[in-house]
Amino acid sequence: MKVLPLLCLAACLLMPAAAQAASAVLQGLDKITARISTFEAPLGEAVRFGSLQIVARACDKKPPEEPPESAAFLEIVDVRPDSPEVALFTGWMFASSPAVSALEHPVYDVWVVDCKKDSSSAAETIPE
Repeated sequence: MKVLPLLCLAACLLMPAAAQAASAVLQGLDKITARISTFEAPLGEAVRFGSLQIVARACDKKPPEEPPESAAFLEIVDVRPDSPEVALFTGWMFASSPAVSALEHPVYDVWVVDCKKDSSSAAETIPE
């Protein structure tokens, strides 16, 4: 059952370097305080949003000549000091259709906004 997400992840990791991003730009809603936060999740690194630990494994952004779309493969775990970790979400989230594969959590919502390349790769692509 976990083969399909791994195949999708492998396909994304095999894309040319020009198409790959360095981080996923995410937004999170704290339903208790009604505050929205925008944060970056560097690929392969865990970031925290409330009690959630989020790891972006891949992020794909369509080129400008195609219809706009950003998608990220995320692993989201609820980490609380008084209980064991609970895996909440593993899969692709799409910026244009956040409801297609959404995080189910009573306190937090998380969705993909964009994919961002690191500043060094952007400097390398500027023609001289």
